[in-house]
Amino acid sequence: MANKPENPSAVDVLRGARAQLSELIGMPAESVSSFERSDNGWQLRIEVLELARVPDTMSLLASYEVDLDPRGELTGYRRLRRYERGRADRNN
Repeated sequence: MANKPENPSAVDVLRGARAQLSELIGMPAESVSSFERSDNGWQLRIEVLELARVPDTMSLLASYEVDLDPRGELTGYRRLRRYERGRADRNN
């Protein structure tokens, strides 16, 4: 594996996080819904397609919280919730 820069750009962190999570869970990461620095590196929330359905609005998505070290290496993740693509949050 190529050496990663000590201070990757935000775009590099986002791309790397999506790719690493997808590889680990075997499902495609669709988007990043939150992104911030943490005391130990970075914390992101990534939306993942868990089950494709027809019509697409019935597909099952999940929101994952992902932790990365300062260089952008994934150090942990957890699924926060699952939801249908066509459903809005109740509190929004």
